[in-house]
Amino acid sequence: MNRTAERWGPYPLVMAGAVLGVLAIFLVDAEWGGFALGAVLLVAAAVRFAGYGGALAVRTKNVDAPTVAVLGAALVVTALFLEYPDLKAQLLALFGR
Repeated sequence: MNRTAERWGPYPLVMAGAVLGVLAIFLVDAEWGGFALGAVLLVAAAVRFAGYGGALAVRTKNVDAPTVAVLGAALVVTALFLEYPDLKAQLLALFGR
C-alpha cells in the first residue's frame, strides 16, 4: 500500500479548490469566488467528518469538522448576501428587524 498517498489523503484536492476559489475572487468575481471557497471548505469538512483526514487532520475530528463547516457556511451565506442584496433584506424582515 502506498503510505504517501494515504498520509496526504484529500488534502491536494481541497488545496487546489481553495487556490481556484481565491483566484476566482481576484480574477473573476468576488461573490462567486467566495461562494466557491466556502463550498470547498464544506467539502473539506465533510471529508474530515467521514474520517478521511490525511493532512487535513490537524486536531480531533470533533473539532475540525464543525469548525471548517461553520467557516465554509459563513462564506457561502456571505457570498449569497453580496450577490443577492434582497435576500439579506428578506432574512432581516423574517426576524423582525
